[in-house]
Amino acid sequence: QVQVMESGGDLVQAGGSLRLSCNVSGLGLENYAMGWFRQAPGKAREGVACLKWETGRTFYTAPVKGRFTISRDSAKSTLYLDMNSLTPEDTAIYYCAAGRRVNDGCSVMEKPYVNWGQGTQVTVSS
Repeated sequence: QVQVMESGGDLVQAGGSLRLSCNVSGLGLENYAMGWFRQAPGKAREGVACLKWETGRTFYTAPVKGRFTISRDSAKSTLYLDMNSLTPEDTAIYYCAAGRRVNDGCSVMEKPYVNWGQGTQVTVSS
């Protein structure tokens, strides 16, 4: 049984930092890509960053590039999202997902992802 479970969401002040974790079980992650997505109130879910597990190759969307870092710990089957310089616009439910690799990397579109976590709330106060 595949399980994807996020943790680490919290209330943080603007300018602060937070680390999200995503533990995955039931998958051979070497064959997968992992993605972080978020959904702000009243908005559609959007991609944030992704990582090809085998090589660690990453991709970031423009709003978070330079502030967020996606990484993995293969021994722990855990994906991370380190978030710095947070702003109120980063407030959202953050989701982790596992899916197929795209070309030689990963995608920040939802279509390739089939196993999703339940989400973790990140709230950034001004």
